[in-house]
Amino acid sequence: MTVEFGLLLLESALLVVTIILLLYGIHEGKRRDDLLREVGRATKVLTRQEYFFSIMNAMLDAKQEIIGCITGTPPSSDDMQMTRRIADAIENMTRKGVTIKYLLPKFPDRLQIGVQYTKAGAEIRFSSCLMVHSIRYTVVDERIVVIGIPESIGEREATKKGYTIPSEGLAIVLKNYFNDCEKQMSLKEYILEVIEQTGATVEHLAREFRLDEKELKKLVE
Repeated sequence: MTVEFGLLLLESALLVVTIILLLYGIHEGKRRDDLLREVGRATKVLTRQEYFFSIMNAMLDAKQEIIGCITGTPPSSDDMQMTRRIADAIENMTRKGVTIKYLLPKFPDRLQIGVQYTKAGAEIRFSSCLMVHSIRYTVVDERIVVIGIPESIGEREATKKGYTIPSEGLAIVLKNYFNDCEKQMSLKEYILEVIEQTGATVEHLAREFRLDEKELKKLVE
């Protein structure tokens, strides 16, 4: 065996080892990226849950009034339990005499939350004004504000995190915005508008947005 042939074998072996290490590095990099995505997802869920808990805590402290400008996004599987808890809190607080009002953007898929919260005892109104598409907040007794923040810009983006701010001044300002928001309509009026604009029947809306057909008919009668 010549020296040149030995060196060629050595280079070939080193090349094979390099390729194996490169493939292993790519594989490990993908696993690391997957892990980072999972950690990021868990962090987002935790932060969103903290936002819901902030709202719940503020609601349970209410004595007179709760108003909110919310997205009303249909809940995902992770949010369904928390949405039911908020509906239960609405029911409990309205029984105690607390007035609860929510303003939602005029998107047909928001009917699901609108019907659910109405059934629990809240007054639901819909609007297309700029404020309802850009600000998310809950005001409790004109003294506590919970501000919701989406992960990225977009009127359809779900709220991912929030801040609780004890401020009477800010609460009054946001309440004024709430009352001044133009072209507000009741849940019944918005359902009838959707039916008129789309030509859909109550049965179609119930199937499309997972609503109770009897409950929906009762609302529009």
